[in-house]
Amino acid sequence: MLVATPLGNPGDLSPRAREALEEADLVLVEDTRRAGSQFKRWGLRVQRMLSFFEHNEQARTDQVLGELKDGARVALMSDAGAPCVADPGYQLVRACQQESIPVTPIPGPSAVICALMASGLPAHPFTFLGFLPRKPSERNRTLAPFAEIKTTLVFFERKNRVLDALHAAHELLGNRDFCLARELTKTHEQFILGQLGDLSDVDPELKGEVTVVIGPPEAGLRTEAAQAKALMRQYLDRGIKAKEAARQVREKTTGWSAKELYALAVEQGNGDIPDGE
Repeated sequence: MLVATPLGNPGDLSPRAREALEEADLVLVEDTRRAGSQFKRWGLRVQRMLSFFEHNEQARTDQVLGELKDGARVALMSDAGAPCVADPGYQLVRACQQESIPVTPIPGPSAVICALMASGLPAHPFTFLGFLPRKPSERNRTLAPFAEIKTTLVFFERKNRVLDALHAAHELLGNRDFCLARELTKTHEQFILGQLGDLSDVDPELKGEVTVVIGPPEAGLRTEAAQAKALMRQYLDRGIKAKEAARQVREKTTGWSAKELYALAVEQGNGDIPDGE
C-alpha cells in the first residue's frame, strides 16, 4: 500500500490512510524518529516500522519483497505527501509489479497538486521536475528544454536556493509568472506571486518548505524574430558582448530567453545576425 500522509495539517490524514497504517504488519518510513512523532500527533499506533529512504532503498527492496511474498501487509509512506513523487519507492513498486505483487495507492495530500490549485496559474498541462539538481550547470540543463514548451513547471526547491533557481529560470525561460507555495497546509502557509523579471518581493531569507510553480510562456505574445534580431544587432554594434546584449534585450522582448537571444548573436559567427530567418 502506498499511503499519502499530511503535508502539515494532521486533519488531512484520511480514514483510509489511518486504517492502512494501523493494520499494516510493516510500515516503511523515511525517518523512524520523525515518523514516530507523526504517529503520536495523528493518534495512531503501528505494529512495526522500518527505515526506507533514498540511500537504502535498493538494499531494502529485496528484504521487503521477501516479507510481501510471505504474506505480510506492507505500507509505504513519505515524510509528507504522496510517496514515490520525488520520494523513495519507485524501485520497490517496480519490483512488486515485476513479481505480480499487488500495489494499492491510497490517495491524499500532495504538495504538487496543492501548489497548482492555489497558484492561479494554468494547471494543464504541467510538468513536475522533482527537486532541481544542486549544481548550476545541471539545473540549467534541466530547465533549458522548457523554453519553447507551453507547460506549467512545478518543482521543489530548498529555501536557500530558491532565488538562484528563479534567476536561472528567468535567464533560460524568459519573463514568466510564478508562485512560491510555502509551508503548505501549515500555520504559516503563504503564496508569493510575481514575475521572474522582478524578484524584489522574494525574501532571500525565505523559511520553510517551498514548492515552485512557473507558468508557461504567454501565448501569442512572443516578440517577432526579426525584431529580436534587430535589437541584438543594435547592442552588438555598440560594442556590447553577445552574452550581455542577450541579457539586456531579454528585458525588451517577450517570450525569448537569454539563451535563445545569445544564439541569435552567434549563429552566423562573430555576432553577425542576418535579416529574416
